[in-house]
This record gives sequence, structure tokens and C-alpha cells, in this order.
Amino acid sequence: MLRLFRCSTCDMGYIDQDSPPGVTQATMLKALVAAALVALVAADSIPDFVAPGSCAKVANQNNFDLHRYAGRWYQVQIIDIPYQPYTRCIHSDYDYDSVNGFRVTTAGFSPNNEYIRLQGKIYPTKDFPPAHMLVDFPSAFAAPYEVIETDYDSYSCVYSCIGTDNYKSEFGFVFSRTPQNSASAISRCASVFRRNGVDFSSFSAVPHTSDCVYRA
Repeated sequence: MLRLFRCSTCDMGYIDQDSPPGVTQATMLKALVAAALVALVAADSIPDFVAPGSCAKVANQNNFDLHRYAGRWYQVQIIDIPYQPYTRCIHSDYDYDSVNGFRVTTAGFSPNNEYIRLQGKIYPTKDFPPAHMLVDFPSAFAAPYEVIETDYDSYSCVYSCIGTDNYKSEFGFVFSRTPQNSASAISRCASVFRRNGVDFSSFSAVPHTSDCVYRA
């Protein structure tokens, strides 16, 4: 499992005592992850999730309501993530508090039919608008989590991309409040991603079959 960078000490964007004046941890984090991406590009073999190009400059949800975003979300379409250990029945519980942001528990089944559950956090910082957050999970490198659009009740279109030196590591998510009957969420987000310059043909479906278990 690839682990490019993990942010285990990030806070809500407060200035760290060891940081240069005026530089928040979120800014330093972005620079560190970009440096790690440069190292990967410079290696003999470039990972599949690193591709030529630049990150899309996506819009962020206006007046983003962190409280309304809390609760259960299901991944129904994604740009494949090689270091995400689950491939089907993927669901997350977002538990919000005003100090730590979202404490997130995500679970699903691996290709070997193993039920895996991971805990992490997604949180706003002082560097960006509330809908432009950072995600920190133990199995992944810390990365942006940009809510392009959501109605809070049925769908959320999320973009996550880190770019440097004409290369990018790009991911996208279509979240639904229900695992089945998500066609409207997919249709809405497909339009949203295309309008924001993200190729929706790179997304694939996350299977949610009758044998799925949802206990994140």
C-alpha cells in the first residue's frame, strides 16, 4: 500500500511555533506533499496516479455549512485511488465538531472480501474557504478535499488534486446519501465536474450490492 505522506499533526490551520512567521501548517503541508510528488516524478517509475497536466481550478461550494455536511455518505463514483484499501460498499460517517472539524470513519470491502475500517479527519483551515478542506487518513497522503457542490441531502461532488512541475495527482468523488438509487447524484456531479474542467470519463462506479454491510 503506497503511503506518500501522512499529516498526523495538522490542526485547524493555526500557526505552528516552529513555522516561519505568517506560514500556517496547511501551507507547509501543501509544500511538503508537493515536494513528495516531485520526488515520485523524478523516480525511475512514475506511479499510475501521477499524470502529466495541471489540477483543475474548481469552484467551491458557497456558504458551505459544515454542520449540515455531517452524517453518512456513500462513495458511488470515484477516480480510482490505488492506496485506498476498499473497492466496494464504501461508506463514511462524518462526525463534526467546531474544534477538530470532521472525524471520519470510512469502511468497505477489499478485493479479497475483507471488511476494512479506517479513521481519519477532514478539516477546514485558515488558508482556504470552508469548502476547501484537508483530508488526513493513515492509508493516504494528506491532500485537499474540495467540495465543489452539494445539496447536503442527496449528493456531494468532491475534488482532490495536488500538482507540481506539470504533473498532477488527481482524484474525484461522487458521494450520495444512499447507496442505491444514486443515479441523480451521479448525473448532477457529472455535470458539475465537466463544468469545472474535470474529465468525468475517468470516474468508475463503486459497487453497492445486496451483500454490502454498512457499519462504519
